[in-house]
Amino acid sequence: QGRLADSGGGSVQAGGSLTLSCESSGFTYNSNAVGWFRQAPGKEREGVAAIYTSSGATYYTDSVKGRFTISQDNIKSTVYLQMNSLTPEDTAMYFCAADYGRVMPPSMILKENLYNYWGQGTQVAVSS
Repeated sequence: QGRLADSGGGSVQAGGSLTLSCESSGFTYNSNAVGWFRQAPGKEREGVAAIYTSSGATYYTDSVKGRFTISQDNIKSTVYLQMNSLTPEDTAMYFCAADYGRVMPPSMILKENLYNYWGQGTQVAVSS
C-alpha cells in the first residue's frame, strides 16, 4: 500500500527558512503530480505549490511566489518544499499530496480535489 510521509516542520522566527520533505513509498508507478497544501486554524486548506513529476513544471500560489521552491529527487522518491523569508502568515499545518490517478490539468493542480494520497501533515509555526 502506497503512502506519503511528510516531515520537516518546526518553529522559526520571521525571516527564517524551513525545508519540508514528502517521501513516497510502496507505489509501483510514479505519481503524476505532487502538491503541498496548508491549513491554518479556522481557515480552509489551500494549495501552496505543486509539481508535475514528469515534466518538472512547477506552480505556486501568489502569496509564496519568490519565497517558496518546490523540487523533486526522483532517486529518493521525495519532493521538497524550500520555504524562505517565512512570515507569521505562513503558520499552518502543511500536507503533501500526490495524484496517482488521471493527470490533472494545470487549472486544478493547486486544488485538493484530484489528489488521492495525502501525508499526515507537518506543523510550521512562524513567530514575529
